[in-house]
Amino acid sequence: MSNQTSVTEFLLLGFSDVRELQILHFVVFLVIYLAVLVGNLLIVMAIALDHHLHTPMYFFLMNLAILDLGSISVTIPKSMVNSLMNTRLISYPGCVAQLFLFVGFITTDFALLTVMAYNRYVAICQPLHYERVMNWRACIQMAAGAWICGIVHSALHTGNTFRLPFCQSNVINQFFCEIPQLLKLTCSDLYLSEVGFIAFGVFIGMNCFVFIIVSYVQIFKAVLRIPSKQGRYKAFSTCLPHLIVVTMFLSISSFAYLKPTSSSTSGLDLLVAVLYSMVPPVTSPIIYSMRNKEIKNAVKKMIGWRLFTKTKRTVFLP
Repeated sequence: MSNQTSVTEFLLLGFSDVRELQILHFVVFLVIYLAVLVGNLLIVMAIALDHHLHTPMYFFLMNLAILDLGSISVTIPKSMVNSLMNTRLISYPGCVAQLFLFVGFITTDFALLTVMAYNRYVAICQPLHYERVMNWRACIQMAAGAWICGIVHSALHTGNTFRLPFCQSNVINQFFCEIPQLLKLTCSDLYLSEVGFIAFGVFIGMNCFVFIIVSYVQIFKAVLRIPSKQGRYKAFSTCLPHLIVVTMFLSISSFAYLKPTSSSTSGLDLLVAVLYSMVPPVTSPIIYSMRNKEIKNAVKKMIGWRLFTKTKRTVFLP
């Protein structure tokens, strides 16, 4: 503990030291953040206010939107403030909180994607048992289990990371507090901690991934047996967006966290971190809502689009 107290703050890696580029970084991140904020908030409000969307699929989708909001809100605003204020500082407690929340949101996100795969499997492969298996009590328990899994996983890794003494430097080669970069700053033997982190991450990720793959193999087998071409198209259109999000999320995050920290450059780490921290929250609302008529109709209804359309037609009647 005496070694840990020697570090009271950290310095985050900036995207540039040029003032004009810092302002550009602030503006770009602000636009992206506002787009994610508006998109996910619209999804949450539309599902919460429209009773037609009070189904297990949309219940999990609302949780996913909340997680996307949380994960991007943990990292992006602090980076924007640092660029705007021309500083790189983050306090020790702030770094602990940022790491705990980000890892928790990311882990819960992937656990929830696994639950959503199971929901699709029951809906397509066992439609007669869907209401019994995916009742509201079961859905709440699954969602709560995903959140608890994320919190426990994050607490374990955050505690293990900040248990180590930081005495080499306080400069984090990343725009937010990240476990691999923090491990580089410790003056103890990193081998066991790094191997333990990688092994635990691989264990959880591979179990979820195998479960998702097995579920979708069964789903695709069932879809191919549907005699109607329209029915097969509808089934594929509801499954493929989820599979795209899972693949994108797993591939980027796995490359970021499971690669050896010593073999990567700061520029590559920065690029990968931007991808896995920003791409899923940005693309999830687009993938899940743009092709979903029920979500789009609920959003239009919520913002009064139908009333506006009726009024406009009345005015232009001859």
